[in-house]
Amino acid sequence: MAKGHGLLRGKYAVVGVGETEYSRNSGRTTRQMGVEAVKKAIDDSGLDYDTTSWGTTCYQVGDAAGSEIIFSDLGVRMDYQVDTWGGGSSSETLIGLAIGALEAGLCDAMVVYRTMNGFTEMRIGGTPVGAPAGPPPFMTRHGDHTMHSRIYGIASALQNFGLSFVRHMYEYGTTPEQLAHVKVAHSKGASNNPKAYYKQRLTVDDVLNSRYIVEPFHLLDCCVETDNATAIVITSTERARDLPRPNVAILGTGGRTHKWSPDYHWNHGPINQVGGIYTKDVVFPNAGIGPEDVDITGSYDAFTFTTLLQLEAYGFCPIGEGGHYVSDGTIELGGRRPNNPSGGHLCEGYTHGMNMVIENVRQLRGEVDDYCEGEHTYDYSEGACRQVQDPQITMNLGWAQPPTGSSLVMTNQV
Repeated sequence: MAKGHGLLRGKYAVVGVGETEYSRNSGRTTRQMGVEAVKKAIDDSGLDYDTTSWGTTCYQVGDAAGSEIIFSDLGVRMDYQVDTWGGGSSSETLIGLAIGALEAGLCDAMVVYRTMNGFTEMRIGGTPVGAPAGPPPFMTRHGDHTMHSRIYGIASALQNFGLSFVRHMYEYGTTPEQLAHVKVAHSKGASNNPKAYYKQRLTVDDVLNSRYIVEPFHLLDCCVETDNATAIVITSTERARDLPRPNVAILGTGGRTHKWSPDYHWNHGPINQVGGIYTKDVVFPNAGIGPEDVDITGSYDAFTFTTLLQLEAYGFCPIGEGGHYVSDGTIELGGRRPNNPSGGHLCEGYTHGMNMVIENVRQLRGEVDDYCEGEHTYDYSEGACRQVQDPQITMNLGWAQPPTGSSLVMTNQV
């Protein structure tokens, strides 16, 4: 069947979300944090532990506790389990797999979770805080997807991903100043988020005056590594109607679509265009909408430029005009289409994408946690509100690497 058939549009919903503190020293195992996040998500859903047939899936890069351990500690028996390897772009991808398991009748509800000590244990750079210095892991392995990168000194995510954006700057004249506006926008959302690790509002000058990590990218162009666990619960919209929380239906997903050659993606298609250029051709027909219908975006912001490149790829602005889009106020709280009003990976915490899904669920419920007392004020000054007024459709834009993308569209209107 052709992609984008939309047969499951609105049939399933996210009914529960949960997370731990975003910290840089959890003092706990990923097992302990995973149990907390999953329990919070199930409790949030209102589904009964004993009478619900449970399925689960988690993703990990060698650090997460597996589903069988988490559910055993919770005293819950599973009817279906599929744990996978992966980091970025996994959230939206596994939500699609969860829908498939539900549609196949394998269980009543699916839990998707991620638990990671991303600062004190399995850091993206390869070593935990305080560990002896040494070469990045797998530095000598050249037979896998690193054979065209590590042997030339491209070892870190920023070194690898940054090549796409440097070419973007060359082709379209995009500037570091424009890019800095992404961090500025996300910091405004974070300043109104009690959970955010970094709550300080920043300026363009703050970003540009921070030290270089990989020129032309600065320290404040990079996300904040954190320890945390996150979880969501998915079930049918029919079952969701009897639950206490507002319905958040899934209109469509797109999971880990790739450019033609993911390990050497600049060999096929422009280096300055990322995997989302293909994901959009799956997710928008599935969801039955276009980019103009989206009220809030949740773009994977491992770096400031990953947000800009994805917003272009999905058609929120023309290719090459992302610098103007992110710097004209559109993506800020109070703007035409806010992006990551929680602060995202740049400010709230790094979760491999899960916290942005959780944020969009809460935005659609009208239940964002901020500094409002009682009703949301929609006053976006520092230390106040971050609830977007009357959002109806949100979209998450997942990222694994430049040639790989995933996506998720949700609504409160089904």
